[in-house]
Amino acid sequence: MKYTTELPTPEFADLLIRLREEGVEGYPPSLGLRNSLKAALIYMRHNVIQAAIGEQLGASQPTISRAIGALTDAIARALKDLLLTAEEVPEGCDYVVDGTLFPCWSWRNHRELWSGKHGTTGMNVQILVLPSGRLVWASDPYPGSMHDVAALDASGLLDGIDPSGWIADKGYIGRGMITPHKKPPNGELSEAAEEANKSINRIRQVVERTIAHIKSWRILHTDYRRPLHTFEQTITAALSLYVFKTTLRISFVHQGDEIQV
Repeated sequence: MKYTTELPTPEFADLLIRLREEGVEGYPPSLGLRNSLKAALIYMRHNVIQAAIGEQLGASQPTISRAIGALTDAIARALKDLLLTAEEVPEGCDYVVDGTLFPCWSWRNHRELWSGKHGTTGMNVQILVLPSGRLVWASDPYPGSMHDVAALDASGLLDGIDPSGWIADKGYIGRGMITPHKKPPNGELSEAAEEANKSINRIRQVVERTIAHIKSWRILHTDYRRPLHTFEQTITAALSLYVFKTTLRISFVHQGDEIQV
């Protein structure tokens, strides 16, 4: 089961219990809750066509589509407490922040999804991690045309919080974080500045690795094909599953005190 749904049997069973406690509506009775969950997990893990999932589970494509829709919403609700809001992010910690694009189809009437930086359409999501690479927070999705720093500003994460110990790339210059030095006009960086940039970029690799791991849920890595209005909930569900898979409790060390989230 791990290779089709990404969840080993005990974690799959745990998630199934959470869903039953939450209450799930709208899944096809012919498939049942267990196989409906399996269909949704396979879809998010591999982003394969629904007919292929139907062949594997002995169901029609419309039945699989109903299962995916119902269980994606249910997963997002059942695991919502695993994702912190901007207001819940603990202060006083050193974080690494970066943005990523979750790609989707190019809808003709949604030009705001086009990202010139990435050369494709999608949604911009800001990712905050600890220096260990542990995911702390993810923003709501924003149109792909929005620059990373604008998306971070819109998220409200920086409201009333001091980010002076945070690490980010040059796109976040001006927000008080530790960012690489930019070359002066018609000049070169000093040796000290070049060494500082190397050190900053080494630290930044942790957030890039975390984003790569998040995108092992292929629904966030390859073009999203379901209706656009379902994409935000799918992103929430996939991010929640990533946290659920990696850890169920996040411990932060803040001024000697351990904060359990």
